[in-house]
Formats: sequence, C-alpha cells, structure tokens
Amino acid sequence: MTGRRTPHLPSQGAELRTAAPFAPRLGDLAADTAHSGRVGVVVTLPGEDSATTYHLRPPGGGPTWSAPADGSTLLPVPAQITHATLPPSGGAVYDPRTRQGSVPVVFHLSDGSTREGTLVLAPAELERLRTETGRLLVSHEKATGGLA
Repeated sequence: MTGRRTPHLPSQGAELRTAAPFAPRLGDLAADTAHSGRVGVVVTLPGEDSATTYHLRPPGGGPTWSAPADGSTLLPVPAQITHATLPPSGGAVYDPRTRQGSVPVVFHLSDGSTREGTLVLAPAELERLRTETGRLLVSHEKATGGLA
C-alpha cells in the first residue's frame, strides 16, 4: 500500500457524482420518468416564452404536460431500428464447435444513422433461414421471370 487515499471511495469523503441530466432541445423526444416513462416531444424549453419548465406533448398530438426545468425526470429516447441489411462485403461464418452461424448485418435507425451488428443463428434457426430464403428466391424469380 502506498498510503494514498483513493478519491472515489465515499468513506474517504470524496463526493460521488452522476452524469449530467439530459437537457433536451426543442423537438427532441424525451421519456418522462415522473409520468411512468411516457414519451413526449419537447414543445417548450425552460426560459422560453416565460416557461419555467419543459413542456412535452405526445408524438401524435394531445395535451401537454410539464417536466422540471433541471431535466431530472427526462431521459433521451434512443432512435429505433427500422430495418437491417447485409453489408456489401458478406462475411457469414459457421462455427462447428458451437454449432452456430453468424452473419454481419447493418442496422438502420430512425434517425438515419447505422450500426453494425451480428446475427447469430442456432442450428434450427439456420434451417428456418434456408427455408425462408428459398421462398424469397422463388418469389423473386416468379416476379422477375428469372432475371436477377
């Protein structure tokens, strides 16, 4: 031991801090923990139009509600996955040791961004994928007259 105090130990008097609260911007989606995680669009910011709190409205419209100006009850709403595609490079792999296949995928999110990921398939799922892919190919050939 060096005898140095570790500043992150609360018993030694160091203050523990959490991350800064979420400070949404106008038009952002936010989940309000004070309203059971209800999601709303931020329609008024604190200090705007004499507002002392955030005002939120359901995404499809409806009555507004308020959230504290410090954002302490608000959480960001992550962009949702809209679909997944295969990357142009391919890269499917079968691992005989685990009896699993994996396929790289690109997840497309509702905000326009993408994330890379991997689809892991157990033996039964590999068989289902082969069956479903076969059906897709037959439908494609019928629709296009066999043209790629």
